[in-house]
Amino acid sequence: MTKAIYPATFDPVTNGHVDIAQRASKIFSELIVGVYDRPMKSLLFSTAERLEMTRQAVAHLPNVSVESYHGLTVDFAKSHDATVIVRGLRVLSDFEWELQLSLTYHSLAPDIETVCFMASQEYSFLSSSILKDIALNGGNVKHLAPSVVVAALQKRKTRLNEDNVKNVSVRD
Repeated sequence: MTKAIYPATFDPVTNGHVDIAQRASKIFSELIVGVYDRPMKSLLFSTAERLEMTRQAVAHLPNVSVESYHGLTVDFAKSHDATVIVRGLRVLSDFEWELQLSLTYHSLAPDIETVCFMASQEYSFLSSSILKDIALNGGNVKHLAPSVVVAALQKRKTRLNEDNVKNVSVRD
């Protein structure tokens, strides 16, 4: 029985993420989706929001759980006795970054393996950043994200638009 973690920011979770989780859940006895709570990038959603959306997105997978974490990914894996870190690869440019991560993980924890899943063709272009850009500019993302995410993005877009209207100054 092999336990794995699937770490990412999930800001927000996409259908591509869900696809990787679903495929990994068929291979590993237990999959823990790790929502990283302190990325060095600006986030649209809070950790609590990302956790809830991700939980709802993978709720149909019985051997998958979702938790937030901070610190080193290998420490998160060790704390759960996981021996595998799952990563997704979409395009060639992902490979360099994922190779660096894998080698770093191995240098820190040689007993933990990295397993990369190739993105399904239908999601090979999709990232959370692209999803947010499309949604916040009024595009249709219903085919790209779980319904809970689509609703959250629409709500956030409405709030951002309202905030922008409030911040516009009128000049004489």
